[in-house]
Amino acid sequence: MVPFAKPRESGTYIDMGERAARVALADAGLDYTDVAQAYVGYVYGDSTSGQAALYGVGLTGIPIINVNNNCSTGSSALFLARQAVAAGVADCVLALGFEQMTPGALADAFTDRVPPLFRHAKAQREIQEWDESAPPAAQYFGGAGQDYVDQYGIDPAVFARISVKARRHAANNPYAVFRDPITLDDVLQSPVVYGPLTRLQCCPPTCGAAAAIVCTPEFARAHGCDGVRIKAQSLVTDLPSTFEAGDMRQVVGYDMTVKAATEVYEAAGVGPEDIRVVELHDCFTTNEFITYEALGLTPEGTAEKFVLDGENTYGGRVVTNPSGGLLSKGHPLGATGLAQCAELVWQLRGHADARQVDGATVALQHNLGLGGACVVTMYEKVGA
Repeated sequence: MVPFAKPRESGTYIDMGERAARVALADAGLDYTDVAQAYVGYVYGDSTSGQAALYGVGLTGIPIINVNNNCSTGSSALFLARQAVAAGVADCVLALGFEQMTPGALADAFTDRVPPLFRHAKAQREIQEWDESAPPAAQYFGGAGQDYVDQYGIDPAVFARISVKARRHAANNPYAVFRDPITLDDVLQSPVVYGPLTRLQCCPPTCGAAAAIVCTPEFARAHGCDGVRIKAQSLVTDLPSTFEAGDMRQVVGYDMTVKAATEVYEAAGVGPEDIRVVELHDCFTTNEFITYEALGLTPEGTAEKFVLDGENTYGGRVVTNPSGGLLSKGHPLGATGLAQCAELVWQLRGHADARQVDGATVALQHNLGLGGACVVTMYEKVGA
């Protein structure tokens, strides 16, 4: 990946995408001519932006497929690359994701047609009142946090501790945008955005790019690649409970996460108790909090204790978002899933420097997009 940056402080999507692809190829010791296909993810961009970025790497005539699955776009590109390799269609595929974002809250690109989240918006407005002054995404995820508070009677200040942890982790990540430490008071005293969410509990719009090479074991051995294996992977879209449960946690994809994680654990023969490092989708602190339970990292109703006991960081049971996550590393939508992939590959190779999680032989990734799609991927250290 390339270092993430604030909007207007980054290069163009073409420059960032080309750089990330070149870094991935160099890391694998490959030439672009070794790549048989490419899947390129981005959310805010015109058609064939993937070609615009990769043509700077080479003009080899390979299939380049552009992917858009909201915030799970990068992992969706990875999912397609893995499928192509697993199906025997290609022995070496590039997955690339990038985003060149603008400042401010996310907004629909087209206002002259029905938005794709119209079902989610309807479900949301049946559960909570619409606030014209609050960003839509914050209303979704803030509402999910509030529903958890209402059910379990916890102190919502616990959500703020996740932002403090994110900055502490990001301090050791040269690719992260926000690396300065913050205190619990800093988070709680920042402006309220919606419900339990304050500004420092919301991920910032950022720009960036990341890429991965996916290949067969035989190709990796033949080319001397330092590989990490995708042990299992699942992509799940919305279920009836998203719209029928009357719970904002379901609207933002809780059951998608449960289903995807269950499928991955079953396919891998590895349970959440075996996981020591996770990169999960912390677009808001409330989503990281409820995802602890959706992924089975802690039983339902125990996430507050999980946080207060420090089980989500170094010295605890599982290190969540050692990169600093979306909250501190940044969230360039199309790049996020592949940046998570990069972090976990470095962790399993033992190349994460001051962020290194000791003894990690398997790693879990969770990438969520409203609208909706959830991708959960389990990685395994080769030879583990």
